[in-house]
Amino acid sequence: MNYVTLSNGVKMPQLGYGVYQVSKEECERCVMDALKVGYRHIDTAQSYFNEEEVGSAIEKSGVPREEIFLTTKVWIEFYGYEQTRKSVIESMRKLKTNNIDLVLLHQPFADYYGAWRALEDLYAEGAIRAIGVSNFYPDRLVDLCSFSRIKPMVNQVETHPHNQQIEAQKWMQKYDVQIEAWAPFGEGRGGLFTDPVIAEIGKKYGKTNAQVILRWELQRGIVVIPKSTHIERMEQNLDVFDFKLTAEEMTVMASLDKGQSSFFSHTDPAMVEWFAKVVEERKNNRSNDSAKKNW
Repeated sequence: MNYVTLSNGVKMPQLGYGVYQVSKEECERCVMDALKVGYRHIDTAQSYFNEEEVGSAIEKSGVPREEIFLTTKVWIEFYGYEQTRKSVIESMRKLKTNNIDLVLLHQPFADYYGAWRALEDLYAEGAIRAIGVSNFYPDRLVDLCSFSRIKPMVNQVETHPHNQQIEAQKWMQKYDVQIEAWAPFGEGRGGLFTDPVIAEIGKKYGKTNAQVILRWELQRGIVVIPKSTHIERMEQNLDVFDFKLTAEEMTVMASLDKGQSSFFSHTDPAMVEWFAKVVEERKNNRSNDSAKKNW
């Protein structure tokens, strides 16, 4: 396993297992499978609604907690100083741990400054080993780096061959922020799993398109968290340390960049409205659930 060293000296496995879109019913089994085949970096989030299952899997796996690098993310609904503190403590309860290796702010909206102050204090208190953000475009990242007591150590953003984040990575490097990829395969959109250019590279090494993509990202210094619910593919995704792409092959991969998201833009006002609507709906649902319990 390769490791990256964050700006505060914490070592982070460069390849981990992500549980986005892994159902509550499957999550415990999937995380146990991932740990069984050798993953030691697990990435979840409050908004995935599977932190409890991740915690149970880690507890049942037999792998010592200190050997696992565990990440979760604070959802927008819980931004603001006090709410963020409470939500992180609740995440620890669900994850069955007294500390979390990395906590990220999930989106660059609402009171992310109040939320960040809470993460700074939790980090200073030793409850969190590293803090960072997710989906922060360069302008928002530079803003937070410039006006915070502690700079983010990680920025998790959509990164794959069709959206390579070249410019964003330059800004992260300037501020010593580690880039981490969500959707490292772009969920296969745009034919990435069958792309003939990638397949031709893979043929040389006896590797799949997915393995070539992961290798290309690792060589760019990116942390990756591929997701699969199949143990065979989990194993394949780990099997990327026995070959290395040439400079020419890295250039070929670079030519696939479309320079835009395969999903959505966080700078699109309509998308910001959508996030605000989701937050409001979740708040209303929680209020309704609380009223029913008190009835």
